[in-house]
Amino acid sequence: MKRARHLDDLLRSWEFDPSSLNVRLIKGKDDRDVIQMRVDMGILQLETTGRPDGELIESSETYLQHLQMNRLGNPDAELSEKDCNEIDREFMQFYHRRICWLRLQFYHRAVMDADHTLRLMDLCDEMSDDPEWISSHEQYRPFVLFHRTQAEALGELEENTPEEAIQAINRGLDTLREFFIKHEAEEHFDEDELIVRLVDLRESLRNEYSVGQTLRERLDAAVQEEKYELAAQLRDELTRRETH
Repeated sequence: MKRARHLDDLLRSWEFDPSSLNVRLIKGKDDRDVIQMRVDMGILQLETTGRPDGELIESSETYLQHLQMNRLGNPDAELSEKDCNEIDREFMQFYHRRICWLRLQFYHRAVMDADHTLRLMDLCDEMSDDPEWISSHEQYRPFVLFHRTQAEALGELEENTPEEAIQAINRGLDTLREFFIKHEAEEHFDEDELIVRLVDLRESLRNEYSVGQTLRERLDAAVQEEKYELAAQLRDELTRRETH
């Protein structure tokens, strides 16, 4: 008797809900962890380590690693059409896993996958001579940075303190501002939807946990106001905290 290959029972037992992100972490056949995402017409299954599709590129776990290894042997290498197609695949795979980690509240994993995507964007910029193709990915950098900042802040809130979470948001906002300045769009920074959402998250943390200015914010203000003695004291305190 032929073994059924359809997914009818699996799909029927896990209905798609268009109003939320349908994600679960389960055990694979060999007892490894895998992520499943229910989408409109099926289920995506993603590996939790390496490339989300589990594919090896020659001896490399990801296409980013593959390109980095190749570049060591040929620093002047440029991307081929095949490289570009594979990069696009990897961008999409890591996007899906990143939003899954956020939904599952595995915040450090979300940060790691965001960092992978950002490094891949950097490599595209360095290795491609096609400005239009570079721009097609670079336009999503603020969105990736938004996810990274959100994940880092929530991870800090979970494992450390609200003040650390607020400072993680401030670091993310600084990085995002650099992006806007680089692309001559700083005048749109304060009104950008992603920026507004991060600022709202930061201020909600201040209100919920009764956090005033963080130590880093007080230090920055003291330097700006040329209160150098106070700045030195705050810097010493910041160093003490970071080394304990």
